[in-house]
Amino acid sequence: MLGFVGSGNMARALARGWGDPVLATDSGSGRAKRMVAELGGEALRSNADLAQRADSIVLCHKPYQLEEVAAETAPHAHHVISVLGGIGLDRLRAAYPQATVVRAMPNTPVEVRQGVTVLAESEGAEEARVLFDRLGHVFVVPERLLDAATATTGVAPAYVALLIEAHVDAAIKHGIPASLATDLAVETFAGSTALVRARGGDTLGVRREVTSPGGSTARGLAALEAGGVRSALLDAMRAVLQA
Repeated sequence: MLGFVGSGNMARALARGWGDPVLATDSGSGRAKRMVAELGGEALRSNADLAQRADSIVLCHKPYQLEEVAAETAPHAHHVISVLGGIGLDRLRAAYPQATVVRAMPNTPVEVRQGVTVLAESEGAEEARVLFDRLGHVFVVPERLLDAATATTGVAPAYVALLIEAHVDAAIKHGIPASLATDLAVETFAGSTALVRARGGDTLGVRREVTSPGGSTARGLAALEAGGVRSALLDAMRAVLQA
């Protein structure tokens, strides 16, 4: 059974995606009890108890708590999966010297098994890949690329949500009722993503299929380019990676 140290948003997304009973702890928020009430399992009072009983430990606590949590769990841990941002394998191995440690960066669509998880190359990564394959797509990369890969995938659900929100707002301003505008935008974004995937990632081809010279799509794309959509996303990437 998986044991979650920390039961926040990412832990909940992972646990819902896997759909199995879990062991869980929290820092007093009550989220562990709510998670196991939904999925089955047990909310435990101590991280040490969790480490003794779990087959694998998933670290979902705050990164600054690494050493504090490890002091409780490391003596009992055999397999550790960390989703802690900014904590490298060297530091994780120092905290868990007797365990196999895997560094994973999933995004929140793992909750609906449409996520992207990036794993740092390490002993145990391929074993972990089997587990994360259940939640969507998995990519194993050298650890030096993990931060940039995470800046591509981890934050993207928020970007997509913002783009959908802006699209809905524009539709509402032109007379579309809010509920209809939301349905139109959500389903269009989902279908467009599926089409790009079916085209093997050929974004230019997909754009050309709906863009006639001088037509409405061409005018819309020109407005987006003039508004700096590309530079805004580049700036966002820089901001995410800024130490």
